[in-house]
Amino acid sequence: MKRFFLLALVLALICGAASAEEKGLEMENNSRVFYEIFVGSFSDSNGDGIGDLRGIINRMDYLNDGDPQSGKSLGVEGIWLTPVFLSSSYHKYDVTDYYQIDPAFGTEEDLKELTALCHERDVKLILDLPLNHTGADSRWYKNFRNAHLMHSPDNIWYDFYTWLEPDAEIPAGRHFMRIQQPDLLVEANFSDHMPELNFDNQRVRQTVLDVAAYWLSIGIDGFRFDAAKYPYYGEHERNAEFWTWYMDELKKINPDIYTVAEVWDGDGITNRYLKAFNCFRFSTAQAEGVIAVTAKNGDVNKLTSSTQKYLDQIHGINPEAMNIPFIANHDTDRATGYLTVASGRMAMAANLYILTPGSPFIYYGEEIGLRGSRGGANTDANRRLAMLWGDGDTVKDPAGSTYDKQTPYSVKDLEGMEGSILQHYRKLIAIRKANPEIARGEYTALQFKDTKMGGFLCTWNGSTVGVFHNTTGKTLSVDLAEATEQPFGEIAASIAVNPSENIATLEGTLLTLGPQTSAVLK
Repeated sequence: MKRFFLLALVLALICGAASAEEKGLEMENNSRVFYEIFVGSFSDSNGDGIGDLRGIINRMDYLNDGDPQSGKSLGVEGIWLTPVFLSSSYHKYDVTDYYQIDPAFGTEEDLKELTALCHERDVKLILDLPLNHTGADSRWYKNFRNAHLMHSPDNIWYDFYTWLEPDAEIPAGRHFMRIQQPDLLVEANFSDHMPELNFDNQRVRQTVLDVAAYWLSIGIDGFRFDAAKYPYYGEHERNAEFWTWYMDELKKINPDIYTVAEVWDGDGITNRYLKAFNCFRFSTAQAEGVIAVTAKNGDVNKLTSSTQKYLDQIHGINPEAMNIPFIANHDTDRATGYLTVASGRMAMAANLYILTPGSPFIYYGEEIGLRGSRGGANTDANRRLAMLWGDGDTVKDPAGSTYDKQTPYSVKDLEGMEGSILQHYRKLIAIRKANPEIARGEYTALQFKDTKMGGFLCTWNGSTVGVFHNTTGKTLSVDLAEATEQPFGEIAASIAVNPSENIATLEGTLLTLGPQTSAVLK
């Protein structure tokens, strides 16, 4: 079986491990702009209407053409693929077989080709790995049920999933589905089609470890862990123990593995998991998140203060922990609905979360103002609509979607549109890449009184830059000497929502920014 290569793989990689200095450089190299792709909705290569791996390969020049100076690609430095494993659903979060690429998406050879292409362009590729539960059509689950039908408690599959006797009292807050033949209660908190694995079973732990080890062996750079706070429902300490063990084992295989977890909760809860891995910062996301609130004519000083507090907290727990901000993903309404492109708030939000330390995540289509919300139909398919290429791509909206208020613009439309949201994202990512202090540096929030304009310092390798934002509709000025003794001699870059209002001047210590404008100072 595929898992038997694990020990040899671990030993080989440990023997070839990098020096401490090289590891430090690699850790810094993980501070990247990532791009989430909902695979089935991105780009269709074979005309069946379903996005696939070959479609992503065909769009690599759009994502990253390998030339940071070309200005023709987004320039993203990492890609997160939603699950690509065999599954009976359109979303693939109910995995049937973790070792098989779903034929609708292509083959393992396609994934290997995409991985190689990413690495040629210094792009990291991570896979979405939903381990809390499997699909009910999984061979593992079928073996579990058969073991109970045969009344064989010694069978290795007997306790593979979390189950109770049919007359047992169900623990508060948890959902157990009643099944027949055998007559059991099986934990399924997300869906009756998603039975949950039993992580008290050491064989389960080893099995899910083998899955990750296999995909690392073909060159995948890491994983996004789905539903990471649910292996032990409501028990964060036990979850953290499991994930710490799991990550310790994976780091023996690849010390530079890139991982990020979905712990959908406030900072106080996500902080409990940081000794194991980085977590998305959900307090930055959605309409009530600190990014959207600030982008809507908000006070930048409150955002920088919040970011400073968060970074101090996570680095106190794990010095290598990273800030992972985002504004939307496949489980949320799209940001265009509550920020809007026309108001400039969508572009301003991008400035705020991309020009910050750590590893920001863009949701596919965000850069063209793609729309989508669950709405009255109450379906997540509406949040995962087809990318609009405008060049004849045959990708279609997923089954069950009902949303019809789509943006009028495609990638092709926006390519030649001066000042478009697409051009804004490209320029923004290029500014971040040209100033590596932003991504990798030590963060120092600056505080200015009686103004919404604000900023912060980032210091890396002995170099310091200042990043400043004006989210309002008016030209504002601040005296930098009010908040810092750091000397600045030039404006290294500036970016405005409206290019005609890209006002950025530095006269001594007086910094002036036009409406909805950001600047990087050196």
